[in-house]
Amino acid sequence: MSIIDWIILIGTLLFIVIYGVWKTRGSKDLKGYLKGNNDAKWWGIGISIMATQASAITFLSTPGQAYTDGMRFIQFYFGLPLAMIILSVTFIPIYYKLKVYTAYQFLEERFDLKTRTLAALLFLVQRGLAAGITIYAPAIILSTLLGWNLTFTNIFIGLLVIVYTVSGGTKAVTQTQKQQMAVMMGGMVLAGIMVIMMLPDHIGFTNALHVAGKMGKLNVVNFDFDLNDRYNFWSGITAALFLFMSYFGTDQSQVQRYLTGKSLTESRLGLIMNGLLKIPMQFIILFIGVMVFVFYQFNQPPVFFNQVAKAQVEQSDYAPELAKLEAEHTSIFEAKKKILSTLAVHAENKDEKAVRRSQKIAIELENKANQVRQKVKNLVTQVNPKAETNDKDYIFMRFVMDNLPIGMIGLLFAVMFSAAMSSTASELNALASTTTIDLYQRSVYKNGSDKHYVKSSRWFTLAWGLLAITFATYASLFENLIQAVNLLGSLFYGTILGIFLVAFYFKLIQGHAVFVAAIIAESIVIILHYLNANDMAIGLLKMGYLWYNIVGCMLVIALGFIFQLVLPNQKN
Repeated sequence: MSIIDWIILIGTLLFIVIYGVWKTRGSKDLKGYLKGNNDAKWWGIGISIMATQASAITFLSTPGQAYTDGMRFIQFYFGLPLAMIILSVTFIPIYYKLKVYTAYQFLEERFDLKTRTLAALLFLVQRGLAAGITIYAPAIILSTLLGWNLTFTNIFIGLLVIVYTVSGGTKAVTQTQKQQMAVMMGGMVLAGIMVIMMLPDHIGFTNALHVAGKMGKLNVVNFDFDLNDRYNFWSGITAALFLFMSYFGTDQSQVQRYLTGKSLTESRLGLIMNGLLKIPMQFIILFIGVMVFVFYQFNQPPVFFNQVAKAQVEQSDYAPELAKLEAEHTSIFEAKKKILSTLAVHAENKDEKAVRRSQKIAIELENKANQVRQKVKNLVTQVNPKAETNDKDYIFMRFVMDNLPIGMIGLLFAVMFSAAMSSTASELNALASTTTIDLYQRSVYKNGSDKHYVKSSRWFTLAWGLLAITFATYASLFENLIQAVNLLGSLFYGTILGIFLVAFYFKLIQGHAVFVAAIIAESIVIILHYLNANDMAIGLLKMGYLWYNIVGCMLVIALGFIFQLVLPNQKN
């Protein structure tokens, strides 16, 4: 990167950290530190909710997801607006009525201490691991692109977040997320405009849409019902609905965002704002990935987007074989470029027969190019068996570094670091709140002063931050970063949501029954994932991970009824 890019990147990050510390200095009591004195307005709550969910993984991984798999990932968010309405009507009023600091306080009043503690521990395990991923995932990509040491990058991101989160608590997180969201979406929109402007003169925006559509990248909605398909309309409107209800209704990293509202109405409006804007936001990010795909149909793409791993092959005995594969890849690209230019002309002239003929040839060439890429990945593995060959997450930032002008590169890196800081800050803040309120204050040190618990919250924030950095240092990549986070959530969220749904809607079921049901349900979900991950699942057990949310939730409710009937006199 140029000096200007470095100035933009470092300047943006330092401004966010310094602003967060300065703006929220003086948080002395527990309400101020954990709930921001309940002075947040609806639009600030909405931005904070969106920024918490929109981690660096969203901006790094989603364009690559669209590049390789098209727009169908957008279906994952179809259940979000409905989830926001349900939570606004049911969950939030109860949280406000009880004046809770965490979602899990409600569970003790409804059930008992052990159920509250179980839900809090499930959250701490899931979110503690997720915090490590939200640091590690962008760090491994950004360190590769910038040539930084991975451990240094993990520490750099983690320490930036720890500084202002420890200092200002919840208010610091909310305040900085406004600036971070402006940087993130502003940078991505500019990148989207740039990629469209950089298309060849004979390929206008309409032609780009024709090319993307005929190459199968505008597959927005699929109504085919298939449990094995991760992303279709039915999984988005049902399985993902349960995931979002659990994430936004029971995950403290999100609950804490709207518990800071000035009133119940402000919090509700903040959630509805998220429900209305999140799908368009994801659509824009996915569409940028599709436009990057179109750009690389007319500009030579790398045969492998992780240049560091490719460089290792170039310096090995496999270099001649790699050179042959690159030459073959170039030849296929040139042929595909010509046929797609022809396809665009036919589409403009509305010659459907010619379009279908060109489309068939272009898809065949694309398949050949993918076969060549797979051979390159095999070479990468032969040179370094531990190398990550899934390069989806490198696609967008590789495009940025190779093609965007000075200044834009620094801005886009600032987008990625800001997103990593934003989501990680919310997670550390929520982990510290849950540890302090649900475990330390409730079961370890019950009679401390307000000042003592503020101090302990700061120490727990620091501790979770250091644990997240440590986990990030020893983590390994999943198939795709954004899928890794959704998978991790799906393993736990269904059980947690089941506990809360029983608490809200099934008054017959008491604490002991739901406690045992939750433990068994979580065990079954983990076993189910093990079977699916190792291709051992059969029949209805074979499913995409989003369905774990429904399975876990329904098991808690069903088993809760059974255990309550078996133990009818067991109230707690």
